[in-house]
Amino acid sequence: MLYRDFATQEAIDAAYDPMRGRDGASLVADWRARSEAARGRHRVSLDVPYGPSLAERLDIYHAEGLEQGERAPLHLFFHGGYWRSLDSHEFGFIVDDLVASGITVGVVNYALCPTVRFGELVRQARAALVWAWRHADELDCDPAEISVSGHSAGGHLSAMLLATDWPGEYGLPSCPLRGALCISGLYDLGPFPWSWLQPKLQLDGRDVAEFSPAFLPCRVPTRVSLVAGGEESSEFARQMEAYAAHLEGQGIGVENAVLPGDDHFSILEHYLDGGCLAATIKRFHA
Repeated sequence: MLYRDFATQEAIDAAYDPMRGRDGASLVADWRARSEAARGRHRVSLDVPYGPSLAERLDIYHAEGLEQGERAPLHLFFHGGYWRSLDSHEFGFIVDDLVASGITVGVVNYALCPTVRFGELVRQARAALVWAWRHADELDCDPAEISVSGHSAGGHLSAMLLATDWPGEYGLPSCPLRGALCISGLYDLGPFPWSWLQPKLQLDGRDVAEFSPAFLPCRVPTRVSLVAGGEESSEFARQMEAYAAHLEGQGIGVENAVLPGDDHFSILEHYLDGGCLAATIKRFHA
């Protein structure tokens, strides 16, 4: 077997195919148009650098409805794209509900494989959180009220933040997060060296061991919420449930749910109009 019960690349590719009949081009075109419209509705600081490389930037959508002198919670969102496509400008459409609720949202951009090695994506995700914590006051945000969420590859990166020794490596508090929400995340990288993604990701055995949150100690004792879509391949729910068990075994408070009727992409609509993803993030800061 290549991975678990999967004996062929074709079987792995089918199990980890997020499109499942979707038209990717029209989907991304819709996100781009909606994100451009969101930038017209909100006060936004585009392409704010959080690190030295051109890819290390984030779009900051500033909280609305705050009293003078009031500091907002800060939420960081990490986009998907299987670590090798898309960027922050395509995901501004997720911010409306959060911004209107008085939460500042930073949509994080990061470099993509194979331009950089896989581990560099993880380093950049960590750098984004460090920058946010150290610059929160400048954003009129509270550094004690930072949360993260991520979708697909972004769910993996969010989970890697939970596996980080923040005091030992960065001088941050041991728990710099009020909560983490991982949506249709990939927590065990084991299938991907055998998949169609390997020419882009170029994962080796050390990468799989070092960057699979499902096998790493959780170093951040915060609230964790995991979700997957009921219309996704069952591998997304299986990975979610395995990761939830891994966290629970370490005493981490975690909730996990499969959202019926949602595929890998419609699940993002729950950031909007009082949806369950926005509600979870608000609970982190209640």
